[in-house]
Amino acid sequence: MSETTGIFVFALLGYLIGSVNFAVLVAKKHGVDILKEGSGNPGATNVKRVLGKGPGNLVFALDALKGFVGAGLPTLVGYVIATQGIDFIIQGDAFIHGVAGFVGTLLGHCFSCFLKFKGGKGVASTIGGLLVLLPIPILIGAAIWGLVFTLSRYVSLASIALGVSLPLSCFFLKHGQSQFWFAAAIAAFNVWTHRSNIGRLLAGTESRFAKKA
Repeated sequence: MSETTGIFVFALLGYLIGSVNFAVLVAKKHGVDILKEGSGNPGATNVKRVLGKGPGNLVFALDALKGFVGAGLPTLVGYVIATQGIDFIIQGDAFIHGVAGFVGTLLGHCFSCFLKFKGGKGVASTIGGLLVLLPIPILIGAAIWGLVFTLSRYVSLASIALGVSLPLSCFFLKHGQSQFWFAAAIAAFNVWTHRSNIGRLLAGTESRFAKKA
């Protein structure tokens, strides 16, 4: 398989995996159409706001798993080929193939072919995928997410901070140019998917999680 073919195949497989929306499926099990409740966004945050901590955390974990699987597709396929003794070679950079699978998964999550090209904001799937592709920067980003959320109680603001931290971490950790620009693209995409949240944050109308007594 040539590198170009590999990129296309892994991106397509990733897109199909990402298009499976767990927010809709979990909410449906509870008799709720998540597209018509809360903010209407089919993501973990809206499920948590509408159905509670348990279903919300389950959706977050499943969405993160999607990203992990999508980014790990080249490794998984390569392992299967090796263990089965199949005479088949995937040419090209494994990192680039992983990026293709991850990007496909993220696009599927945000623009699902099963939801008329609607979807979530992709934060959990991004975290899962980057655990494969950029493990140290995403762990730093997760710590930043926790700090910003604890101080502000805004999930959206914490998610934006996580995204912006990725290229900065790659820069200071002296990762390669491909990793830096990939992280920068993820950060830009993260900001774009949160553009409505940014508007509400600036207007002071963004929903926040209240601290428990």
